[in-house]
Amino acid sequence: MERLKGISMILVGAILWGATGPLMEWVMDNYAISVPFIITIRLTVAGIVLLLFLKIKGVHITAIFRNKYWVRPLLIFSVLGMLGVQYSFVAAINASNAVVATLMQFLAPVYIIVFVSITHKKLPPAYQVVGMLGTLAGLFLLLTNGKPDQLIISGEALFWGVLVGLAFTFYTLYPARLMQEWGVLVIVAWSMLFGGIFLGVVNPIFLSDEWAVLAKPAVSGSIVAIIIFGTAAFVLFLSSMRYITPVETSILSSFEPLTAMVISIFWFGQVLSAIQLVGALAMLVFVAWLSLAGNPKKKKRKNKFPKPIN
Repeated sequence: MERLKGISMILVGAILWGATGPLMEWVMDNYAISVPFIITIRLTVAGIVLLLFLKIKGVHITAIFRNKYWVRPLLIFSVLGMLGVQYSFVAAINASNAVVATLMQFLAPVYIIVFVSITHKKLPPAYQVVGMLGTLAGLFLLLTNGKPDQLIISGEALFWGVLVGLAFTFYTLYPARLMQEWGVLVIVAWSMLFGGIFLGVVNPIFLSDEWAVLAKPAVSGSIVAIIIFGTAAFVLFLSSMRYITPVETSILSSFEPLTAMVISIFWFGQVLSAIQLVGALAMLVFVAWLSLAGNPKKKKRKNKFPKPIN
C-alpha cells in the first residue's frame, strides 16, 4: 500500500507539473513577462501562502532556525534545488516550448542512476537499466522524430535543458535529511520563499515595469493557477520519496512531458508525428515496467538492502 501511495503521489504531481509548462508558455508568449519576474512572484507568493497555512495548522515553522546546523543546507537547497529547478525549467520553456523543456528533465534519471551506482559501488538493478534505456529511447524519438541530425531544440534550449536535468537531480537527492528531520511542507515552504527572495535581490523585480501586466485578469489568473499547480506538484513529488526510491520517483515523472504534450496538442495545435507518438508510447510502457518490475524486487530484498537514498 505504501508503494502504491508513493506512485500515486508522483503521478498526480507529474500531471500537475506538466500542466504548468504550457500555461507558462502561453503567458510568456502573449504578455511581456520575463523569466525572473514570473519565477520570483511564483516562489515568493507560494512560499508565504504555504508558511501561513502551516502556521494556522499549528506547525512550528521557525523551529528549524533554532539549530544552525540545518540553516546552511536549507539555504543551499533553496537556491540550487528549488530555485535551480524552477528557473532552468522556465528558461528552457522560454528558449523552446513546454514539451521540450519538460522532456529535457529526463536527463535526471541518468544522473541519478549513475550517482546511486557510484555511491553504493554497485551496478543498478537490471529492471532500472531496462526501464531507463527504454524511457530514454522513447525520449530520443520524441526529441528527434527518429532523425539524430534533426534535433528539434536550439543550443540555448539544450543548455537550459541540461541544467534542468542537473538541478532536478540535486533537487531529488539533496534534501532527504532535511525532509526527514523537519517535514516536506516546512522545507518546501521555506525553500520557495528563500529562493524567490534570492532571485528578487539578484534581479530586482520591484524596479520592473512588468507589474502593470499583472492587472490583466488573464495574466493574474494564470499566475495563480501556476502557483497552485506548481506548489502541489513539488509537495507531492518530495512526499513520494518516503515510499519509493529517488530513481523510481524521477523516472515515474515521465507523465510530466506526456501531460505537457497532450495539453499542447489541444491548446497550441502542436501535432506529434507517428514516430513521436511511438516514443510517447514507449515511455508509458517502460514507466509501467519500472513500477511492476520494481515491486517484487523491493519485497524480496527488503530485509537485505536499504533504499538507495534516504
